[in-house]
Amino acid sequence: MSNSLLSRRALLAAGLATLATPALLRAQEISAGDDTPTGAASTARHNISSFRPQKWQDHFQTLGVATIVADTQSRALHYWNADGSDYRLYPTSVPLTDELTRLGYTKVVRKKVGPTWTPTANMRKRDPSLPTFLPAGEGNPLGTHAMYLDWPAYLIHGTHDTRKIGRRSSSGCIGLYNEKIAELFQLCPVGTQVRLI
Repeated sequence: MSNSLLSRRALLAAGLATLATPALLRAQEISAGDDTPTGAASTARHNISSFRPQKWQDHFQTLGVATIVADTQSRALHYWNADGSDYRLYPTSVPLTDELTRLGYTKVVRKKVGPTWTPTANMRKRDPSLPTFLPAGEGNPLGTHAMYLDWPAYLIHGTHDTRKIGRRSSSGCIGLYNEKIAELFQLCPVGTQVRLI
């Protein structure tokens, strides 16, 4: 009876060792620095966040009243307060195309809780089904809060459609989850300097 129990354990151990061998070999390839791993090892090795680190000093001479750098490539918004003691990173949505993307320096000129939405003539030309006006609320694509930039029709705003975050999905604006835009809204005074890169 003990021989039969021992042989079952040995068979089970051998089976588990056989199953684990390919995974161990892939792990050794990665730790050995193989530049061309395949299969699951390749996926795990390259599955990292696309957020790129930013330093405010690379974009501005001072922090001003507050600073935002919106990185349209990594789809992230970086925030620093006036003395640099508070840094925050938010995932964003970005414009659908390069033609809709405006890059450069701007600032927050107005803020609104419960923004209304009036699509621009160009938006309506691209999509004639858009309404001429939407009041604040669930169907409004600007979400719960909006910060207007000194470029006409460009905003940093929330969204009720959380599937848009992390994607090319806007007509030019930078979108955040509603809870994140509410947080950023409280942190950013009018006059916050902004750079879209």
